[in-house]
Amino acid sequence: MASVKPFCGLRPVSELAAQVASLPYDVMDSTEARQITTNNAYSFLRVTKAEVDLEPSIDIYSEAVYEKAGENLRDFIEKGILIQDKKPCFYVYRQQMGTHIQVGLVAAASVEEYQKNIIKKHELTRPDKEQDRINNILATEAQTGPIFLTYRADNTINALMAQCMSKDPVYDFTTEDEIRHTLYIVDEIVKIKAIEQAFDRIETLYVADGHHRLAAASHIYDTKKNNPGYTGDEAYTRFLTVLVPNTMTKIMDYNRVVQDLNGLSEAEFLVKIQDKFNIEPCTRVSCKSEYPHYFGMYMNKAWYKLVAKPGTYDEASPIGKLDVTILQENLLKPVLGIINIRTDKRINFVGGIRGMKELERLVDNGEYVVAFSMFPTSIKELMAIADIGEIMPPKSTWFEPKLRDGMVVHLISGSDIHE
Repeated sequence: MASVKPFCGLRPVSELAAQVASLPYDVMDSTEARQITTNNAYSFLRVTKAEVDLEPSIDIYSEAVYEKAGENLRDFIEKGILIQDKKPCFYVYRQQMGTHIQVGLVAAASVEEYQKNIIKKHELTRPDKEQDRINNILATEAQTGPIFLTYRADNTINALMAQCMSKDPVYDFTTEDEIRHTLYIVDEIVKIKAIEQAFDRIETLYVADGHHRLAAASHIYDTKKNNPGYTGDEAYTRFLTVLVPNTMTKIMDYNRVVQDLNGLSEAEFLVKIQDKFNIEPCTRVSCKSEYPHYFGMYMNKAWYKLVAKPGTYDEASPIGKLDVTILQENLLKPVLGIINIRTDKRINFVGGIRGMKELERLVDNGEYVVAFSMFPTSIKELMAIADIGEIMPPKSTWFEPKLRDGMVVHLISGSDIHE
C-alpha cells in the first residue's frame, strides 16, 4: 500500500514565493534559464540550474555547477528567502490553467516502495541525466523538485483535499504563463493521520513525470542505507512528491521535429510514407491532431493530414497502438532513418504547450525540415502499460501544468521524524 508522510518543508517566505517558484530544470536550456535569472535573482533556477551564475562556456555537468547549487541554496536559507516549517506537514498544491484544475498532495513518499514496484514507472532513464540529479541532490543535501505521481482517484482523498483548502492559503499567485498556483499547509494532526490512512488504501502509485529525479533518489538511498547507525527514519529514505489523482492529470501532445529527410527529396519522401499512411493536404491553418492515429505533418510551409492505415500497427498491444510507436516504427525509423530517438541528434521534441505555431517556426526558420503533431497519450494508456511492467517509448507524455520547483523543498540531511 502507498505510504506517504508529512515532512518539515523548506519553502519561500510568502512575499517571495512567486519570484522563487520556477519551472522544472529540464523544460528549458541554459540560455533560457539565464534570461529568467537575469531579471529575477530569487528564481529557484539558481539552485536547479546553477550554471546560470557561472560563465556561459562552463560544462553544465561540472563540479563547479553543483557546488554553486549548494552555495545558492544555503544563501537562500541564510538570507531568509527560504524558511523551514518547525513540524512535519503535508501541503496541498492547487494549480489552475484556463479551466483545468489540478490539485495534488505534497508529501514524502517511500523510495523502498518505488524499488518494490508499488510505485510504478513507465520510462527508462539516461545515466548522464540521472547522475546530474544525483550530483545536485548531494551538493544541496535536498530534493529540490518534486516527482509527479498519480493514482486512481479516491473519493475519500478528494474530500480530504477539499477540507484542507477550506482555510486561507500560504501562497496564491499567477505566473507569467497565466497559471495560478495556490499552496495550503496541512499541520493539524487529525488531518495528517486521515490523509495517511486514506493513502494506505491506495494499492499503486504511478510516476507521471520525474523519472530521473526518482532514480537519483533511489541511488542515494542505496548508497546511504548501509551507513552505520541507519534507522530507516532518515530523510533520504523518502522522496519529495506531488500526488495528483488520475482524473485531474492533463497530458498534452509531445510533438516531433526532424532536421532532414534522410537524403530523400520531398516528392520521394511523400511517396514512401504512403505505404503506411493515408495522406491529404490539410485545409486548416494548422493541422493539430484530433484523434488517435491521426498526425499533422508540416513541411515546406504546408500542413498535411496523415492517418495510419489499418493493419500497419498492433491494435492488441498497449505499446504497439500508441501513436508515438506508430510514428516511430512506420515513419521515423524506416523512412527517416531515426533508429533511436533517445540518442539521435537529428530529432527534437516540442511540448504541446508551445502550440502549432512553434512547429511552423522551427521549420520555417530552417532549423528543421519536417514537423509532426501528435495526439496526446492518455493517462489510461500510461497506467495500463505501467501495470503490465512495460516501458513506454521515450517522449510519450507532456504533462501540464508543470509543477513549480522551489514551492516546497525536502532536505535529506538528518531524519524525517513523524509524531
